[in-house]
Amino acid sequence: MTAERPKVGVGIVVERADGRILLGRRVKPTEPETWCLPGGHLEPGETVEAAARRECLEESGLSDTTNAAGFVAVVDTGSAGGGVVFGVHARSGGVPAGPGEPHIFPEWVWVDPTDLPRPLFPASDALLRAWTGAEPDPAWQVLRVTAG
Repeated sequence: MTAERPKVGVGIVVERADGRILLGRRVKPTEPETWCLPGGHLEPGETVEAAARRECLEESGLSDTTNAAGFVAVVDTGSAGGGVVFGVHARSGGVPAGPGEPHIFPEWVWVDPTDLPRPLFPASDALLRAWTGAEPDPAWQVLRVTAG
């Protein structure tokens, strides 16, 4: 079989004390502009939580994420490439130091999760639907996880 293996990624819902969450405006020349949680792919030997904190720091410059814990896995069943993305929730009182990847994420903002900007990056949308308890997108399977 020559099919590519599904990718494993992570997205982190960073929440401030006032309930706002961190989203970045994602701009890539070959894709539509979207809003996105910090996230990316796991590195070999890396835990889900460590990957989430690393990606958050690399992309937004935000380093003070605390109590990071996985809460869900979402599986992309609607596209040919597939993939699984683990969702992590963390708290922060900090301010993003600035885009670490300004060519991809020119800005990071704190938003009210009941009034999200659109469109959302598909994996971020799936994770945020799971986090808020909203109806899941039929193209994504939602699996609740607990750390252990």
